[in-house]
Amino acid sequence: MVLYYAPRRAAETSHVVYVGADKHENERLIAHGLPHDVWFHVDALSSAHVYLRLRPGETWDDVAEDELEDCAQLVKANSIAGNKINDVWVIYTPWENLLKRGDMAVGQVSFVDEKLVRRTKVKTRSNEIVNRLNKTKEERFPDLQAEKEEYERGVREEKKRAYHESERRRKEEERLRLEEAEARDYKHMMNEEKMKSNKELAKKYASVEEAEDDFM
Repeated sequence: MVLYYAPRRAAETSHVVYVGADKHENERLIAHGLPHDVWFHVDALSSAHVYLRLRPGETWDDVAEDELEDCAQLVKANSIAGNKINDVWVIYTPWENLLKRGDMAVGQVSFVDEKLVRRTKVKTRSNEIVNRLNKTKEERFPDLQAEKEEYERGVREEKKRAYHESERRRKEEERLRLEEAEARDYKHMMNEEKMKSNKELAKKYASVEEAEDDFM
């Protein structure tokens, strides 16, 4: 089971917060996250794994301060030890930076690059924020693998479409370039400065018969 929450301005941003119901569900979330997911956890303490799903193409730099506060408060509230103390540090990183090795315990993760981990401090629990988020909570049983496969299929289709569009533009630009080159060559062949009228040509000859003889 996965728990879903609506962060502030969710109607505008389409962002969604989701949380694994237990450590086994967290394993599935780790395996089937998406590139535009941001992972949150209480630093150095046990807590829920909280994800903020952004829109495709967005990065963790697009996370607003109020969304960051919502996720941090939700992580603290879902940490047995962290919920009891003040000045709790919450860490967060892009889903793609999560590292899961075979020798790790269930639900445990590390990071590909420690430099891509940020920290934010939660001084105290905000019941106002936690209660607001809990009012939006929904329990679902999604097929995470199917959702990820559908997303990846869409990415491949978009790349294919972009490639074909790029090729179409390239061929069109090549066609126009060749047409312009041919037009320049034709204009050179028909150089008006080198062209003479019939009247000018006639001045070279004393008679029509002489001109015709020269032509023949």
